[in-house]
Amino acid sequence: MARNGWLYKFYDLYRDGFRQMTLGRTLWAIILIKLFIIFAILKVFFFPNYISTHADEGKESDFVATKILKQ
Repeated sequence: MARNGWLYKFYDLYRDGFRQMTLGRTLWAIILIKLFIIFAILKVFFFPNYISTHADEGKESDFVATKILKQ
């Protein structure tokens, strides 16, 4: 299989770049940990599922439509 397509060149560029990083790996780890905290932990504790608690089962779309049109 020939490795001279643009996709292989793109992959090789990033593979070599990540292989040579020292400080960048630490920064990427911090970014990934922060994203996990934002999307996993904060969602569970601070953003409850409002629609499922206030709308009847199977009528969620009607509930959202009435809430949008009232405002």
